[in-house]
Amino acid sequence: MTRVSSTPSPTSPAQGAHFFDRAAKEAFEDQKLAPWAMKSGASLGRHHPEEEDDLRTAWERDRDRIVHSLAFRRLMYKTQVFVNWEGDHYRTRLSHSLEVAQVARSVGSALFLNEPLCEGIALAHDIGHPPFGHRGEVALDHLMAEHGGFRHNNQVLRVVDLLERRSPDYPGLNLTRELRESLLKHETDAEWPTEFRPRPLRPCLEAQVVDLADSTAYHVHDIEDGLRSQIFTEDELDSVAIWQGAKEAVELRHPGFLTRSTDVVLRVKRVCNELIKILINDLIHASHASLEAERPASPAEVKSLKKTLIEHSPPIAKEVAELNRFLYDNFYRRPRLDKLTEHAAEVLRELFEAYRQKPEELGPWFQDWRREVGDERAACDYIAGMTDRFAEDEYERLTGKKTLFANLRR
Repeated sequence: MTRVSSTPSPTSPAQGAHFFDRAAKEAFEDQKLAPWAMKSGASLGRHHPEEEDDLRTAWERDRDRIVHSLAFRRLMYKTQVFVNWEGDHYRTRLSHSLEVAQVARSVGSALFLNEPLCEGIALAHDIGHPPFGHRGEVALDHLMAEHGGFRHNNQVLRVVDLLERRSPDYPGLNLTRELRESLLKHETDAEWPTEFRPRPLRPCLEAQVVDLADSTAYHVHDIEDGLRSQIFTEDELDSVAIWQGAKEAVELRHPGFLTRSTDVVLRVKRVCNELIKILINDLIHASHASLEAERPASPAEVKSLKKTLIEHSPPIAKEVAELNRFLYDNFYRRPRLDKLTEHAAEVLRELFEAYRQKPEELGPWFQDWRREVGDERAACDYIAGMTDRFAEDEYERLTGKKTLFANLRR
């Protein structure tokens, strides 16, 4: 894996430069970012060597490739918690990914980390998700139990390395080694790809930021979506300390607003805005203290540590854990969402069996792909890339049956 440089001359505004080119950005990173931040000029490069871009750093280029990929666009019609046809205002995998990127940029830049790397990891982190969110992941893993299983963190690497197509010179997006490795989460040592060995004890700080940005984003937006759906109420949520803290912050800023206003949407939004502010600010301050205490000399040292350094303070971590328990008990495990689990399992099971029995029904490119990876993995890859609505349309086309929620679909 190598970097191929076109070696543009470094420029700066003081030298009369008309733009901030790659060499200037790399020099800026070396001068301004923390010693423990990742530096794009030190990237190990791409599996398939390419000339470096004149204007963009390696990770700005990765980010742009992700944004322009088919897999990223399809996130617009992939479930976060609610299926797309349940309402226009619920989060999708796309809006979730954008919110994760916003949190990651805020935290990463405040800590003098590499912001484009944070953003690229955040935007790509869910593009391996199948239709119907985690329900679809569970269903596909069951269907693939005898064929290697299915996990969306592994699938994201298949997407960026193999399934996306942007150049006749190589498969996938040909992203940098650092971004690709950062997409792996929670893999055991046995599951860790040989290419990325030796397995580090911890991911780089930018990947740690995205991991916490992910949970920060979904905790806040799942409150909004849960209240909007009326699966739980504000009165029930009042038992959660961090929600109460956010309400108190709103009261200080807008005295009397929460009790006076009849605009439920605005009231919830105002409290959620304060909540995400509390979480982001705590992440920044607690992580800064952790970094100052540890003072790792380099990104390599970060990856050799026994603890993560991006973290909440103990009091907020305790309140986040309480919020997480509330959402599991009062949102994710409610009967209304159990019906969606049944729906996902039925649709994906029927699709999987249909494509195994009639592989000619697969998309054109996957006709050749099955000869490389086998019928089951090709069917799995094809299904995993589908949007919710395309999966439902294919289910009805191939089985002649209506989906469980056919009367609700638009």
